[in-house]
Amino acid sequence: MPATPITASLRYINPGVTKIVWADTLANKNNPLRAEINAGTDLTREVQNADGWVTESENVETPDLDSEFTGKIPGRTSAEDSSLAFYASEDGTDVRGLLQRGDAGYIMIFDGGDVAGRKMRVFPVRVSSVGMPIDVEGGDAAVVNVSFAITSEPAENVAVPA
Repeated sequence: MPATPITASLRYINPGVTKIVWADTLANKNNPLRAEINAGTDLTREVQNADGWVTESENVETPDLDSEFTGKIPGRTSAEDSSLAFYASEDGTDVRGLLQRGDAGYIMIFDGGDVAGRKMRVFPVRVSSVGMPIDVEGGDAAVVNVSFAITSEPAENVAVPA
């Protein structure tokens, strides 16, 4: 009898589906409440690019004298340096009015959309920098790059509450 196949995925692209929300506070990053999410700020419409937002694990070598093969085990985990690029507004009314260096809170990423029962990731963060690079050639819209320090272990595969 053949192996049972994995359930087919409902494939998508991020634009138009993924949502990103900033919350100042959450009582429990592993189980955010709908009221806490609704009290946050939906950043999605102004996000031009996202970088990082991935948890990684080191592998630790485990050699022994009984074998020439060196096995490995999962080691410490960490999160990549992470940032969001937001569109800048000529009049300054943009993300700089919401996020400033030193601000602490949570970035919630709803990978399959803000739909009850789907999965989200919750990153406890502190804003490490807010900067505006200058595009001398003028080929791109102006952006505000916000870098985040992920301050503790992110909550992954969290069910989106109803």
